Amino acid sequence: MVDRLRTRDLALLTAETPQTPAHNATIEIFDPGDSGFDYNRLVELIRDRIAFVPRYRQRVQVVPGHLAPPLWVDDENFDLGFHVRRSALPRPGTSSQLLELASRIVSRPLDRTRPLWEVYFVEGLEGGRVALLSKTHQALVDGVHTVDLGQLLLDTQPTPRELEPDDWAPRRAPAPGALVAGAVRDALVDGQTVANTVRGTSRAVVRTLDERTRRVRSVAEALTGRRPKSRGVIGGELSQQRRVVTVETCLADYRKVRQAHGGTVNDVILATVTGGLRSWLMTRAESMGGIRQVRAVVPVSVIDEELEATSLGSQIAAHFVDLPVGEASPVVRLHQVSYSFQAHKETGRSVAANRLAGVAGFAPTTFHAIGSRVAAAELRRGYQLSVTNVPGPQTPLYAAGAEMLASYPVAPLVPGHPLVISVTSYNGGVFYGITADRDVVPDADLLGICLREALDELLEVSSAGRQRAPRGRRTTSSAKPKGKGTSR
Repeated sequence: MVDRLRTRDLALLTAETPQTPAHNATIEIFDPGDSGFDYNRLVELIRDRIAFVPRYRQRVQVVPGHLAPPLWVDDENFDLGFHVRRSALPRPGTSSQLLELASRIVSRPLDRTRPLWEVYFVEGLEGGRVALLSKTHQALVDGVHTVDLGQLLLDTQPTPRELEPDDWAPRRAPAPGALVAGAVRDALVDGQTVANTVRGTSRAVVRTLDERTRRVRSVAEALTGRRPKSRGVIGGELSQQRRVVTVETCLADYRKVRQAHGGTVNDVILATVTGGLRSWLMTRAESMGGIRQVRAVVPVSVIDEELEATSLGSQIAAHFVDLPVGEASPVVRLHQVSYSFQAHKETGRSVAANRLAGVAGFAPTTFHAIGSRVAAAELRRGYQLSVTNVPGPQTPLYAAGAEMLASYPVAPLVPGHPLVISVTSYNGGVFYGITADRDVVPDADLLGICLREALDELLEVSSAGRQRAPRGRRTTSSAKPKGKGTSR
């Protein structure tokens, strides 16, 4: 059976440029302890689990003449050692050195002639720790046919699960003549094949014309001495280099704020992002510049029969929220964010965080991958920032006996958007991953500091001695505020 790329997957490949590599990444920190977890153990673990994600051993095969969408075909020269790589920091390696290495790895596009993923085993971290840095193309993980490999490598117990041996052997890739004949046959049987091919080719042509127009415009501006108009503090033309910043916080702090002011942990996280953005923008040369809100797309998990089903038990949809960065009060910012999500909760489509956290395996890696696909699909709706928050399990997980201490998501950037923020909660921690364009956002480290300060600000106004701000609207002058309402 021919396995062609679906329209959405083809669009992700077509839209990819050297400035916008379309892969999700994850940085996971492990304590090997006495487990013996090393590079060779990792290779064996992946060899043991990769059978559950057959697409991780397939590459993209283009049809001659682009007569039909490309196919997924087995990589006859599949080399696990090429995809699972070994790296090291000068001992004792610091977090800053790890992030600098991660930034360089994330900046490089994946090799299109091979299966679209890589994993790096990084040794030499201080305290005897090691890190796994994984990269997976957005077209590979759709949550329907394929979940993220990282979801399959972790166990709930130090002792790895025993699995059946894998006797995989690659199927021979079709010859060029067979590819052309198959494209013609599919076109005769299914007219949608032609439509998908035309659509994908059109996107490629438009992207090429846009790039050429942009280069001509840059030359003209240089010759005339004219500068392009600013696209705002969270917008701009991307370079080919990235910067990765991580922030680790405590889940108990968010629960304390929620208990004091209501809402959900997700609301508190977004209020922290809002406060962090506010402080960060105020430190920049542009200052606030009259900015009152930052339009953000926040992928959320829903139950909706009209959306494509996933293997995770729910679908992922885009929710748009205006983050009130112009508001000085941290409590009011929290209430406004909470109010934005109240309508979503009242639809009955929303999925509880504890249900997501209970999905088998470390599902956040797959949820983040799908969330990035959703954000890319909603690009034309004019948002300024993508924020993906995924709750994970609150008990330790292990890879070949080594306990995972932290998991930082690293999302890809889309054209015109030099900043993206992703969040994963796991085992009592809340881990932020900030991906920024190295040239457009050179002060991404400062944003990480501002996020910590924003959480501290919320904690300060949540102490027992402080009076709780009223929530909701009063129906009469003597009515008391209700806990579930939210002030605008």
